[in-house]
Amino acid sequence: MSLPLRIFGAALLLTLAGCGEAVQAGPSLVMQDPWVKTADSGMSAAYGTLVNTTGKEVVVVSATSSVSPAMELHETTTVDGKMAMRPKEGGFAIPAHGRHEFEPGGDHLMLMDVKTPVKPGDQVTFTLTLKDGGTVRFTALGKDFAGGNESYQPGLG
Repeated sequence: MSLPLRIFGAALLLTLAGCGEAVQAGPSLVMQDPWVKTADSGMSAAYGTLVNTTGKEVVVVSATSSVSPAMELHETTTVDGKMAMRPKEGGFAIPAHGRHEFEPGGDHLMLMDVKTPVKPGDQVTFTLTLKDGGTVRFTALGKDFAGGNESYQPGLG
């Protein structure tokens, strides 16, 4: 191997070693098929599938949105024979290389006080905060949806 080629190879290795953070693959969580229920005001919810792309558990502890000043992570349970939603204590843990579904009638991201109306086709920005302090941003599509008539039970849990 010629001297210039050896110098180039050594420089390339040093460059790659120096930017280990930048070489890592994508975010730890990816939200697939995100959508948010249309609403003029009041409560709404966001749905989709969170996919953990890492080899370790990732825990989502909170969420924010561009259309609502207050959000909660919600689970749906049965109370007195009726479906009810409540805040999810401790957040949602997504196992290594696993998935977590957010869907009507199940776990979801609850928008508590929609200030900016969400219309069909709108793009709504969300940020999830992880237990380790990291964040994951995604954009959800506004969609009409007639379901989601669970009652809200904030004191349960």
